[in-house]
Amino acid sequence: MSQWRELARNGLWSNNPALVQLLGLCPLLAVSGSVVNALGLAFATLLVMVGASTTISLIRHQVPSAVRLPAFVMVIAAFVTCAELLMAAFAYSLYQVLGIFIPLIVTNCAILGRADAFASRQPVLPAAIDGFMMGLGFGAVLVLLGALRELLGQGTLFSDMTLLFGPIATNWQITFVDDYQFLFFVLPPGAFFVAGLLIALKNVLDQRRSAHAQPANTAPRIERRVRVTGTIK
Repeated sequence: MSQWRELARNGLWSNNPALVQLLGLCPLLAVSGSVVNALGLAFATLLVMVGASTTISLIRHQVPSAVRLPAFVMVIAAFVTCAELLMAAFAYSLYQVLGIFIPLIVTNCAILGRADAFASRQPVLPAAIDGFMMGLGFGAVLVLLGALRELLGQGTLFSDMTLLFGPIATNWQITFVDDYQFLFFVLPPGAFFVAGLLIALKNVLDQRRSAHAQPANTAPRIERRVRVTGTIK
């Protein structure tokens, strides 16, 4: 169980692909303009990471080291194609909105890097769990970034959720400010700004956590001096 907890902690917090490794920033910053866009890309990335990590772990002994990276790219591309076809079949409107960023998951360094660093060296179950946690951590940051940008840029949350969930999500939108738009947070510079704030917040929390983890020396140190006298005979 300690191994699974370590994998979960690495993926969600201590080695998060977006906040620590700073991988996959192109889709992270470009697609996170709203919650629905972020959720769509997060689901696709999670599917690709779990499928690619599991498959690469299964074939790790059959792939020669000379063609390892091209083989990994082919595996990732196959799962990206599956995710693209599923999104085109069940959420075509969102698929059109995300556009080129779905096929670009193939070039996501977070997926390829984790496949090479972990999945190609571990058994199937740890590789699958690591892929799931890394994808979940990346998706969580993506959705949080999308929620903050949508709230600060448009004054709403969960707008256009029908693109992903259909008519059931018609009344999911929460409007905080009517007729509001802050263009800075809608455009890519706002994505850089909000992502920087999230990274800074994580660093502050880690520093405070490490400071509290250190044992406090509350008892003052008392120095005792002993006077030694000798007798000369």
